[in-house]
Amino acid sequence: MSMSNLPKDLVEEIISRVPLKSMRSVRLTCKKWNALFKSRSFTTMHIDKEEAKSRELGQTQMIVMMDYNVYFMGMVLDENPSKEFLGKLTCLDDTKQVKISQVFHCEGLLLCILKDDDTKIVVWNPYLGQTRWIQTRMCYGASGWKGRKKYALGYENNSENKSCRIPKILRVIDNFNIFTKNIPLLYEIYEFDSDLWTTLDVSPQWCIMSQPGISLKGNTYWGAIERRAHGPIDHIICFDFTRERFGPLLPLPFSAWGARFASLSSVREEKITALFQKSETYKFEIWITTTIEANNVTWSNFFTMDTLYLDQMLLYKTFFIDEEKKVAVVFEKEGKPICDIINIIGEDGCLMKLELGEPADKNCWPLVCPYVPSVVQIKLHKGKNKAITKGIDK
Repeated sequence: MSMSNLPKDLVEEIISRVPLKSMRSVRLTCKKWNALFKSRSFTTMHIDKEEAKSRELGQTQMIVMMDYNVYFMGMVLDENPSKEFLGKLTCLDDTKQVKISQVFHCEGLLLCILKDDDTKIVVWNPYLGQTRWIQTRMCYGASGWKGRKKYALGYENNSENKSCRIPKILRVIDNFNIFTKNIPLLYEIYEFDSDLWTTLDVSPQWCIMSQPGISLKGNTYWGAIERRAHGPIDHIICFDFTRERFGPLLPLPFSAWGARFASLSSVREEKITALFQKSETYKFEIWITTTIEANNVTWSNFFTMDTLYLDQMLLYKTFFIDEEKKVAVVFEKEGKPICDIINIIGEDGCLMKLELGEPADKNCWPLVCPYVPSVVQIKLHKGKNKAITKGIDK
């Protein structure tokens, strides 16, 4: 008996056992199989099986950007840590493959910023194979000033049903000069329903320092300082996508002179972790929130250790932690020739390294964010959306 003659529920059960990295091939097999991914019951069942399999293997799944490409990767953090590239997030037609300079993650959705084209951005659900291309507004001052751009992806937090949440995009443009009084600033938000950018009325007394921001429960957090204040990064600030407002400056548990000495990450979309390394002693601290809201934060120390034996700072780092195993996983560059490296640092001071290889572009620093597949539908343009990125290639 061929697959086409099998009962629908049996076909769903069989295909739900196919690993995530092979989903693109399955979806391209026939229209009927591709249509399964429009079924809420099937996608929920498949994601549940994927998560159960990852737990059984002790594997953490994540999105990694290297050399302006985006990959799906799994890591096992045990006595002999290992990594596995599960696939490259790619387009159907490789002649149209674009280079990605930044990736922002929010509960299974990705906002991708193009390396060579600032006229458009793309929001993508890799699991469902949905994309939406969005035109950006060109903003020039009298002198041709374009400003520095920061992006964030979030959603209105008005529904407990994740699939019904409405995503939004925040774009911030300023000149990054914290001492200038008359700073050209632009804060704008993109609405998926209207397909329009709307300028927000914001008069900040602070300056966003860290990039990228961290998404948590639909909101985004950055490291920040008081504007026109010459001092260390000692606060975070939150943008509330439901209210479309920034909250007050919230204290960090340390003061870091420059973004290269501090970075933020999230834990299961529930907590924020902050990494800090002192330039004089290489002392390495990780803190985790015990309370985190747009207007309130409290911290506890996750672990502290001396990393003098590294013989260098962990610069321009992105990271995540395994809360149960008390391990930090830091992505960075080191060595001659320069290689992309994963440093696995334990509470007991143990350090292990995994090489990702020599990058083609030494100026492209690896980025990482934990990833869980999502059934959130991206509302598409009527007859206008061109989906160039459709899934995960082995």
